[in-house]
Amino acid sequence: MTEEAIANIIESYFANVSAMNPEGWVKNFAVDAISYDPVGEPPTKIHEGFRDFIGLLQATYEKLESNIEHVFIAGNEAAVKWEMQGISKTGKSVTFAGITIFEINDEGKIQTTRAYWSPAAMIAQLRS
Repeated sequence: MTEEAIANIIESYFANVSAMNPEGWVKNFAVDAISYDPVGEPPTKIHEGFRDFIGLLQATYEKLESNIEHVFIAGNEAAVKWEMQGISKTGKSVTFAGITIFEINDEGKIQTTRAYWSPAAMIAQLRS
């Protein structure tokens, strides 16, 4: 797996999150992919829970934009520092950031993600 291929997968992942596009987002993942998002919560089997994830975004946000700040690739893994900015359905602006670790399999699909960020900080902005 080349660094360019890994970077393209990561770009597609974040572009589809911003577009709140469940079909495009899930195409990035292996059939048996697992996500720890955020780390500390029970893992999600992507192909079983992907609509819930994107559905939550669609229910909460009018607009969501991702900014990939840094991508560090080593072997078949990448650490990505990112920031999201959104406008909620109620008109509130939110900004939250984190780091996600991606493991890419030999077929060029995301096998595992581990996302380090604070949902509580994002929810506090939505409630303020």
